[in-house]
Amino acid sequence: MPTSASKRRTTTYLHRNRRVRVPDGHLAVGYIVGAHGLRGEVRVELHTDFPDRFVPGLRVYLGEELEPIDVQHARPHQNQLLLLLDGIHNRAAAEELRGLWLFIPDEQAAPLEEDTYFVHDIIGLRVVTDDGRALGKITEVLITGANDVYVVQDASKREVLLPAIADVVRLVDLDAGEMTVTLLPGLLDE
Repeated sequence: MPTSASKRRTTTYLHRNRRVRVPDGHLAVGYIVGAHGLRGEVRVELHTDFPDRFVPGLRVYLGEELEPIDVQHARPHQNQLLLLLDGIHNRAAAEELRGLWLFIPDEQAAPLEEDTYFVHDIIGLRVVTDDGRALGKITEVLITGANDVYVVQDASKREVLLPAIADVVRLVDLDAGEMTVTLLPGLLDE
């Protein structure tokens, strides 16, 4: 029996200071920042390393309700993407979509390079130091632009912010549900 949108599990994280709640089984690929022109195009801030995925006929899903809609046309514009979506024929209709995230199903995800992970794979991992000390679990990923930052919370709700850089993250073992890190000076308040 299918799960209703309101009962779906979600993963929540920050992307450029915007909270995104990603329904289980989906990936966020863009955020609609507004309308463009009079014909119904929307301006999309990309949340994917694969902007060429936006081709005519691609089905994307709007908002946490996952309303299906097809891409009619896509074109780059000033570090964003302009999309013309089925059924959106004027500026007023495009403006109504402002603030919605665009999602795709997990199975449409592009293959990742080695040592690259989806946010939903990282959230929930236990974090241990390379000397075996448990730090807590990753509760959030902050996508800052320079490098991601992992928010690790221990049982007492104390948070540690870990930069997602090679000098800190030593091993990610998704099967074991664990990340091993090296703590650089100043990362822990002790």
